[in-house]
Amino acid sequence: MAEALCLRPGAGKGRKMKQYIVDAFTEELFCGNPAAVCLVDAWPEDSLMQAIAQENALSETAFLLPEDSSYELRWFTPGGEIDLCGHATLASAFVADRMLHDTSQTLSFETASGRLDVTRRDGLYAMDFPAIPMTRTDVTPEMEHAFGATPLEAWLGEDLVCVFADEDAVRSLASDQEALAQLPGLMQHATARGRDFDCVSRGFGPKIAIPEDPVCGRAHCHIAPLWAARLGRSSIRAFQASRRGGTLACRVSGEHVELGGHAVLFSEGTLAP
Repeated sequence: MAEALCLRPGAGKGRKMKQYIVDAFTEELFCGNPAAVCLVDAWPEDSLMQAIAQENALSETAFLLPEDSSYELRWFTPGGEIDLCGHATLASAFVADRMLHDTSQTLSFETASGRLDVTRRDGLYAMDFPAIPMTRTDVTPEMEHAFGATPLEAWLGEDLVCVFADEDAVRSLASDQEALAQLPGLMQHATARGRDFDCVSRGFGPKIAIPEDPVCGRAHCHIAPLWAARLGRSSIRAFQASRRGGTLACRVSGEHVELGGHAVLFSEGTLAP
């Protein structure tokens, strides 16, 4: 977990910024995954962006810099900057659409993971993300201890994905945060075949100060290709079975994963760091 960052008032050089909090992957307030989106006209110091992310105490704070025909986008968790985030990208597209009145059919974001496009499709914001390759790895006693149940399979890409016997096993996991932090992967995800959805999952990120991510787009860059291949379909409906819950429409095409979802505005305000 990152250390606390204490900055003097005015560290942002008196530059005020608009901040929106958006619930992503949901059509209802207080569901899905909340992300803060800060509009900036130039990049603040990294330490300031990190301090804002810690102050927000959300799984993600996005910083959005409009350019001529696209946007630059960076994501910070309370524990540090990361190179890919689905729900905060969806939230940023929502802000560009609703608050900046960008009428483009496709919104383009330049990120640490390259260019990410978000297209309005069938009433959703559809995000074109890279599919993250995984290789099968051994299930270990450490995984069983960390998740509180025995996985049937384990797969490792940028994150660790463990497959469990059924949806009930995933929903009832009692994870050990310290033990999860010792497992490989930046985040650790549990998934199984769903009853009402093609798959269900839960995602944990103790290494980046996220005990449990309410709905994780990054996770589904791992999970969606796994289940699409297993079910013999290119399109699946996924549900993140966190306390808040959220739905993702996933479509896999080669090395790309399209993640579609709704978003709703919770609040807007002005920061004066």
